[in-house]
Amino acid sequence: MTSDKPSVLFVCVHNAGRSQMAQGFLTRLAGDRVEVRSAGTTPANAVNPIAVEAMAEVGIDITGQTPKILTPDTVETSTIVITMGCGDTCPYFPGVSYRDWTLDDPAGQGIEQVRIIRDHIRARIRDLLIELGLAPGA
Repeated sequence: MTSDKPSVLFVCVHNAGRSQMAQGFLTRLAGDRVEVRSAGTTPANAVNPIAVEAMAEVGIDITGQTPKILTPDTVETSTIVITMGCGDTCPYFPGVSYRDWTLDDPAGQGIEQVRIIRDHIRARIRDLLIELGLAPGA
């Protein structure tokens, strides 16, 4: 049943880098076993092109993604909310599990630094899948 499927929401300020990369990895590794969403407290106009390039290097296409505004309903309907630098601007709802991942912001960074951020995100996604009891996919 769909209601048994965990829902993971990745949140960062602009929803243009970290959260988009995390959404891409979890979508690829979990498939349809997890509902995956991302949003930002102050969304950018477009996804960071360097993040797009870094993800393409590992075979994940996030070019079709667009930054989205974080809404209380999106948070409330999530099983797990993972924040990445949005601080106290994320709404809190009882019953939702929150995690804060400290990751550098790829905004304004070169490809070498964004690759490091990407690889940290991938490792955390694999750990999250194990925590959820789901073996990581390909």
